[in-house]
Amino acid sequence: MKKLLLLIVLLIVSKTIAQNDSKTAFQKSRYELAVSYYKKADFKKALDLFHLASKIKPDTEIAKESIQKVDTLKTVLREAILTQALGTWKMNGDKPVWASNQNEKSVEKDTEEFIAIMPTEILFYEKNKKTQEKKIIKTEPLVYYNQQESDALFSDVILSDGTIWNCSINEKSDELRVINVGKTSDNGVEKIENNNIERFYVKVK
Repeated sequence: MKKLLLLIVLLIVSKTIAQNDSKTAFQKSRYELAVSYYKKADFKKALDLFHLASKIKPDTEIAKESIQKVDTLKTVLREAILTQALGTWKMNGDKPVWASNQNEKSVEKDTEEFIAIMPTEILFYEKNKKTQEKKIIKTEPLVYYNQQESDALFSDVILSDGTIWNCSINEKSDELRVINVGKTSDNGVEKIENNNIERFYVKVK
């Protein structure tokens, strides 16, 4: 009986060691791949891989180094997207420009909606088409959303009402896309994965 128990214990231990070795090898491979993308200045892929490496075995030196890289890359990528985003954008609706141009002309409105993005805040306003009069709707501080220290989110912005918006800009830097991906509450963060509110903006200056 003792021999059987010893055999079982040995099997469990050996399986655990094998799993740990496998995780260590996988973590190292993700980290090394992240470094290669980092050296090629492909910071988005590097960020995702460093984030993954930090999660596989969180207590290792590789994980700690990965978290530091994640923090650095998020800062770099945020500075890059903010540089593209600075300026005034006109809302184009819930479809990209190329899709809107192919649709029938929508019902004309008396006003147009705009956002002005500045280094520390976002100004929402509307402009009367006839009078050109501007009316400020609200002003929001520009606050990036961080769910966790090592997450790979760098372009999510959280507004004062708790809504979280993922922002992206096309290669020409003339179209901004925002998607409502979540909302914070007393119970934590509620992810929105279906029927997300989506808006497209075109840059006017």
